[in-house]
Amino acid sequence: MVIANREFARKYPVATRRALRAILKAADICGCEPERVARFLVDKGYTQRYDYALQALKDIPYGKWREYDPEDTLRFHALRLHEVGMIKSTPQKIIAEGTDWRFLNELKKEMKG
Repeated sequence: MVIANREFARKYPVATRRALRAILKAADICGCEPERVARFLVDKGYTQRYDYALQALKDIPYGKWREYDPEDTLRFHALRLHEVGMIKSTPQKIIAEGTDWRFLNELKKEMKG
């Protein structure tokens, strides 16, 4: 999940797009080259166990961001939160007032494959 402050995204659209692109590229690298990423995590000291890092990277479906519809995902989770009373807004209101898929849609087209 990626969240941006509305004012920041309006004021700095290029920076917002670059940050989102970097996050999505990182997800692609984790999915395509888990051995390389696991070695990086060990070398940088984020974890000591290469085998655990590699297994985690292989188990997490990093490439699914291309297949899933983020609006459906948001609607599903917002509905659950609304049902239990954690949020007052309806999922439709949250999507209508709080989302902007332009950056993601542009990057999906740009980063095909």
